[in-house]
Amino acid sequence: MLIKPEIFNKFGNVICGVSTRFGKEPRPPFDFNMSFKVGDDTDAVKKNRKDFFDELGIDGSKVTFQFQTHSTVHNYVGETCFFNGSDGLYTDKEDLFLAVNVADCVPVFIYDSVNKVVAGIHSGWKGTQQRIVTHTINTLIDKFKSKPGNLYVYVGPGISVKNFEVGKDVFDMFDDEFKEMRDGKYYVNLRKDIYTRLIRQGVKAENVEVSEYCTVDDENLFHSYRRDGGKSGRMLGVIGQFKI
Repeated sequence: MLIKPEIFNKFGNVICGVSTRFGKEPRPPFDFNMSFKVGDDTDAVKKNRKDFFDELGIDGSKVTFQFQTHSTVHNYVGETCFFNGSDGLYTDKEDLFLAVNVADCVPVFIYDSVNKVVAGIHSGWKGTQQRIVTHTINTLIDKFKSKPGNLYVYVGPGISVKNFEVGKDVFDMFDDEFKEMRDGKYYVNLRKDIYTRLIRQGVKAENVEVSEYCTVDDENLFHSYRRDGGKSGRMLGVIGQFKI
């Protein structure tokens, strides 16, 4: 099973999907795991990735991956490659697909419907606080003359404010409108922060889809590092454009 956002449905050239822990063969605790870095069997991960890409209808050899470091670094993809130390990818090329690893951090996928540019972003608390999505959109504006009003955005599954308890040091880094206190504990709403920044940057509200899935609560659907610690897999999100 995979999750496909509805926001891109009107564009026949755009493919976007996020894997879940549902694969052909249950293998607890690594059900349909997409990561080579969590202690899972390498051959199993390769098969999982192939099954996922096949379900999306894309060629796995044309997927660009990145080693995510909770930064604001984002890179242009002109051909299939691997970036060591990156949290955002963008391209105007067809038949190139951009991958974002997902556990509890929020994946964000963008499509410029006029300039035919896609972007995939990993926005954890550090990236969100440092506004990686804003920085990436500014790059699209600079490089491709993108206009925020022409952007379509999917803010994907991630940890909900209900479950994202943080220390006071992290809490203090966020604006008041994106944080809550309950029973003396501190919580941050990452997806609200991302959505609000999008709208303030000029993205139309009707062009933004925000997933309601929580990776911690929806245990049957998602892996979660916050919930399960080291004994958990990872999901994968992908966006790209088919050549039509």
